[in-house]
Amino acid sequence: METLRTPDDRFASLPGHPFAPHYVEVDGLRIHHVDEGPRDAAPVLLLHGEPSWSYLYRKMIPLITAAGHRAVAPDLVGFGRSDKPARREDYTYQRHVDWMRGVLDALDLRRITLVCQDWGGLIGLRLAAEHPERFARIVAANTFLPTGDRPAGPAFLAWRVYSQETPEFHVGGIVRGGCVTDLAPEVIAAYDAPFPDDRYKAGARQFPMLVPVTPDDPAAAPNRKAWEVLGRWTKPFLTAFSDSDPITGGADRVLQQAIPGAEGQPHTTIAGGGHFLQEDRGEELARVVVDFLARTRAA
Repeated sequence: METLRTPDDRFASLPGHPFAPHYVEVDGLRIHHVDEGPRDAAPVLLLHGEPSWSYLYRKMIPLITAAGHRAVAPDLVGFGRSDKPARREDYTYQRHVDWMRGVLDALDLRRITLVCQDWGGLIGLRLAAEHPERFARIVAANTFLPTGDRPAGPAFLAWRVYSQETPEFHVGGIVRGGCVTDLAPEVIAAYDAPFPDDRYKAGARQFPMLVPVTPDDPAAAPNRKAWEVLGRWTKPFLTAFSDSDPITGGADRVLQQAIPGAEGQPHTTIAGGGHFLQEDRGEELARVVVDFLARTRAA
């Protein structure tokens, strides 16, 4: 497998991102993660989606660690500081799940609080369902676990077409378009940093094509199996969606109704947030996570 590695100098002096890089090797790939806070504390696993990277969680990590928790934010393969297979065919839904499972194994993460958004949920909810012994609770933010049995919404289908047809896949511009607040030019540049040129964007280009939109998609059956587990999930499960996300709007109610652990939880809708609510309202989402941890640990 041919892989590309973004030069380190692309990540110098990122605004609001003072975190040291950490790496593990999984299946011959170097995978980056931020790892802040006490190493002996139960980890808060922060999984990003498309086409962002762990930079998305920079506003949340200090609040989580200040509350005494360990914050672990990996870069998915193909994103951030992680290695980037050069061929789109090298990326599959199953491989993304397996790569992140390798990170959990390499770091031996247990008692995990999963915080997942966008593809972070498509991967993270699978991991929680397949390895429930590693997970203590879940916070789902602007995400879902599709099986292809329901029609994909028009906003996602429009994004899928755009992602394949646009001649320039401007990652920073895409993140900016998924926010309701204005992003400074240097922040947009930080989202572009992992991708020196289009060769590095194979994973970002391929992600929209990996979402199951038909019942016979290769990922449909594993996701249905994961739903069977989630349908019996009694550990604490919280939804914290934003009020302005056309991609995942309404998915929070489905999760609340389907997952037993969601019953009685203080689900929240965060005002003033777009699809990338960590960027728009990161501090508020972090406070939701910290409060959820305090309440459920005391219960």
